[in-house]
Amino acid sequence: MDDLDRQILDILRRDARTPYTEIASQIGTSEGTVRNRVERLTEEGVIERFTVSTRTGNIKAMIEVSVKVDVDTTEITDQMTEWEQVDFVWQVSGEEDVVLVVDAADTRAVNQLITRARELDEVKNTKTRLILDEQLGRSP
Repeated sequence: MDDLDRQILDILRRDARTPYTEIASQIGTSEGTVRNRVERLTEEGVIERFTVSTRTGNIKAMIEVSVKVDVDTTEITDQMTEWEQVDFVWQVSGEEDVVLVVDAADTRAVNQLITRARELDEVKNTKTRLILDEQLGRSP
């Protein structure tokens, strides 16, 4: 991955619907080059998916999960990615092992996800943080 790939990714992170012609104009290359690079980055798994960020009025939260020492976190994260209302499942370092980023209809739905996580034998405890505001970061 070179600097041109990084510039393309930076634009797509901010708006995945940006037309290739507009990306090409912004970074000073051809539309064909942008198209070919996006296809290659997708095939290589650098671009995993194109997604939509919404402002639904829902409750957004991070549910931080600590698991037992002998637990394979990949297995538990694979399971949690299938849960409704879960946008992301991150394996993280630090006190907690897994973070669920959820977009739930209300606090009752968030609480149901917390309960579901706590009911797993592998889970030691959870900590939840409601997301009060969300701003898009500016990449370098």
